[in-house]
Amino acid sequence: MSSDKPLPFIYQFAAGAVAGVSEILVMYPLDVVKTRVFSRLYRGISAPILMEAPKRATKFAANDAWGKFYRDLFGVQKMNQSLSVLTGATAGATESFVVVPFELVKIRLQDRTSAGRYSGMLDCVAKIVKQEGPLALYNGLESTLWRHILWNAGYFGCIFQVRALLPKADNKSTQMGYDLLSGATGGTVGTILNTPMDVVKSRIQNSPKVAGTIPKYNWAWPALGTVMKEEGFGALYKGFIPKVLRLGPGGGILLVVFTGVMDFFRKMRAEA
Repeated sequence: MSSDKPLPFIYQFAAGAVAGVSEILVMYPLDVVKTRVFSRLYRGISAPILMEAPKRATKFAANDAWGKFYRDLFGVQKMNQSLSVLTGATAGATESFVVVPFELVKIRLQDRTSAGRYSGMLDCVAKIVKQEGPLALYNGLESTLWRHILWNAGYFGCIFQVRALLPKADNKSTQMGYDLLSGATGGTVGTILNTPMDVVKSRIQNSPKVAGTIPKYNWAWPALGTVMKEEGFGALYKGFIPKVLRLGPGGGILLVVFTGVMDFFRKMRAEA
């Protein structure tokens, strides 16, 4: 993410964790608006708070690790636009395996039709496991993979492109502004790309498994077709405004905090 010398994995992981928790604390109410439209704005926040640290930590650390892997694989010394998109997509796929159970619990706790079944996060997990089996916690993995692949490809690809177009920053304040702009642009483009999969993912994860029946929403692309056929293309962008209002600025906050924490770690190591 930076032209500075990369830090070890643990620092990337820690910086991503701090960035993720910072972003969720600022932007979470808009995520509830997207799912439930102005109810209890911090309902279900325990699951995302627990999710954000490993989720964002995995995102940035995986992006760095996959970037090194692809540069070595293709014999390229520096990142370019195509590698940034590929690296972001692969980091998104990696991130998906961490977040699916947390996302499932969050969706169940936020949705109006299912929230009354659960008294909290632990009760939600216990009932899902008891009634639907432990593998149900990974319900929606495939659609989550597509959602994160699309968002991260757009996010990291745009960050690279916007940074390349901007003049060199001559101070930290300017660099922070650049990071906010490039991160917000990436978050907005990523959201445009992945909102249909986010809609499908929510429906899949909010459909309890019932023995002997096939859920209406099961696999991502067929479910996408079902929504379009029954409700029209516009239904795939339900909740887009609050979603982009969260993940656009949220993408900027993520990048600013991540970069700031990484700079702090570099200074700390230099002074040690």
